[in-house]
Amino acid sequence: MILVTTPTGDIGSRVLTRLMTDTELPIRAILREPSNLPLALRKRIDVVEGSHGDAETIGAALEGIDRVFWLPPGDPTAESAKAAYVDFSRAFAEALPTTSVTHVVGVSALGRGWNHYAGLVSESIAMDDMIAKTGVAYRALACSSLMDNLKRQTQSLRDGKFFAPTPAYLPLPHVAKSDVAAVAAGLLSRVDWNGAEDIPLHGPENLTFAEIAKTLTDVLGRPVVFSEVSMEGFAESLRKNGASPGMTQDYVAMLTAKNDRMDTLLRDTPRHNTPTTFRTWAEAELRPTVLD
Repeated sequence: MILVTTPTGDIGSRVLTRLMTDTELPIRAILREPSNLPLALRKRIDVVEGSHGDAETIGAALEGIDRVFWLPPGDPTAESAKAAYVDFSRAFAEALPTTSVTHVVGVSALGRGWNHYAGLVSESIAMDDMIAKTGVAYRALACSSLMDNLKRQTQSLRDGKFFAPTPAYLPLPHVAKSDVAAVAAGLLSRVDWNGAEDIPLHGPENLTFAEIAKTLTDVLGRPVVFSEVSMEGFAESLRKNGASPGMTQDYVAMLTAKNDRMDTLLRDTPRHNTPTTFRTWAEAELRPTVLD
């Protein structure tokens, strides 16, 4: 039986859908509000109500489970990235040795080997290490920046602009959430792997934000301009949108590391497992949202 966490999130929902299509194994999902799952899905799977960060809830949800898709919600109002990833996952890691779970797939971040603190990235890697130490077979899906995060700027894109605290001509990797979900579902469907490893997921190409703006202009059929904002301006925006001081600081640490090319540490790494180009993603997922 497979346990899926965050089944209504952008990645978790895609993992759940793929597993229901690609495997006949029974599936359990854990979520705070079961009514957020479509009724048709609820009728086909076992649902546990509650937070997967709660010891009692996760303990009950793990009964009879042998495979887990693990993804903390990454709450921006949490005290810090450590609280959001490591502390949130602690009850799960402590419960694992007493369960029948043999294989876990988690969503993490590129950056292992980076010598400076990188906020959410560093704490995601610490979470990976904590889970791996339990002895389960573990695959950490080490993601670069997610293309889908651009949807947070839908209204700005309708006005022909978008922003980031990143130089316009810095080439960086970007991955689509659909590819992350496909890799996760594939690993959970066929558990012919052991040990603990990172799987880098960084899309088929490195792109600058200037190149992304040009692609968006083509895809949306209207001029789109990228503007670099200061890191302090970015932090102020996070605070205005409810992020805690600790999470704001950790977001800044992460993006500072990315600007210092942390995500390009891995060279000559196979990219066939994340084939979706930015243009393909923008045509399929962003354009319908922006032009709605």
